[in-house]
Amino acid sequence: MQVNFRDRRQPILLILMLCLSTGASAQNGLSGANSGWILTSTALVLFMTIPGLSLFYAGLVRAKNVLTVLMQCFAIACMASVLWYLIGYSLAFGAGGDYVGGFGKVLLNGIGEDSLSGDIPETVFVMFQMTFAIITPALIVGGLAERTKFSAVMLFSALWLILVYSPITHWVWGGGWLGQLGLLDFAGGTVVHITAGVAALVSAMVIGNRNGYGTVPMPPHNMTMTVTGAGMLWVGWFGFNAGSALAANGDAGMAMLVTHLSAACGSLMWMACEWVRYGKPSVLGIVTGMVAGLGTITPASGYVGPGGAIVIGLSAGFVCYFATLWIKQKLRIDDSLDVFPVHGVGGILGTLLAGVFASTELGMFSGQGLASGVNSIGQQLGIQLIGIVAVFVYTAVLTFVILKLVDVLLGLRVSADEETEGLDIVLHNERGYDL
Repeated sequence: MQVNFRDRRQPILLILMLCLSTGASAQNGLSGANSGWILTSTALVLFMTIPGLSLFYAGLVRAKNVLTVLMQCFAIACMASVLWYLIGYSLAFGAGGDYVGGFGKVLLNGIGEDSLSGDIPETVFVMFQMTFAIITPALIVGGLAERTKFSAVMLFSALWLILVYSPITHWVWGGGWLGQLGLLDFAGGTVVHITAGVAALVSAMVIGNRNGYGTVPMPPHNMTMTVTGAGMLWVGWFGFNAGSALAANGDAGMAMLVTHLSAACGSLMWMACEWVRYGKPSVLGIVTGMVAGLGTITPASGYVGPGGAIVIGLSAGFVCYFATLWIKQKLRIDDSLDVFPVHGVGGILGTLLAGVFASTELGMFSGQGLASGVNSIGQQLGIQLIGIVAVFVYTAVLTFVILKLVDVLLGLRVSADEETEGLDIVLHNERGYDL
């Protein structure tokens, strides 16, 4: 910075910069730049849930259920935040065994202003990870929309966060067995997308299809709302993926670039598939393809180059599109807002492709290389497959058990008459729209 002392503002700015620099160095090991980026990323990831995902989902349901979806996403954000503080963070990132963290950081014990996680304040790391713990159970809402009791959603989400999300986070990111094995999951292909997708699929199967599913038209009530939410998700995802570098560096920059490219390619491929099949591209298709591209690049975003991102995005749009048709038309499972075929299938595909395109042997497609101690793409793919199967099975079994417990305690589903009337008025005595 060149200082012009004729400009009275510049000496003041210089003094402020020196003071900030001195303050940063006073806390040994703290990086102000990295801390600032993760603070920003944290806000972006929270923005993905409220309002991004909330609006995306709310526009896709019928008008009589729009407030219910908004309420569920908002309430889950509040509850997950408190649970993360009480016990979730400790189970995920506390010192423990290979399968779950201990209780040493319950109530964030020992974490203060001067505590560091790497070179950023641990409070910032706690908050950043909290936003992941918020959006993951919120994603599941899309699989059980328009027929589930609000009380059941809340109890299920609370138990699921503690019993499923937190342990799996420890497996992958908290020093657990999958991380030790060498699983490549940069930002949540297994931790977020496979867990949410599988949980949504199991929930849809246990709760059952909406009344009239397959015979009564159930079109989205407000595509403008959905596209607005989709745009917020796209922007927020930069915090999700690039923030997972936990630093303001080249890894974050590359993660942001490949995230954007994959989203664009996923959108274009899904649009093209619909255009060829039906003769017209749909707005719903292009935004769903965007989410597929984003979810699929997530586990690979820190390990691949731009060429790999193009292939991953195009693959996501194609594979997730046909997975959606298969789930709805062939299996007749009412995963209301396509959580499993988009997030679950996308997470599986992206986790596998991370093992392929991470290799530096692939030139323009590659990124950082395979995991430490891994010598071949085949070996890395084996590790990726173990991670996928383990997370899939654990999530499916525990989700089923939690759903059955909640059904015994509260009941999962509203009555047929209440479903027909609409959950906004039945559960909350409010209407989002005049019907």
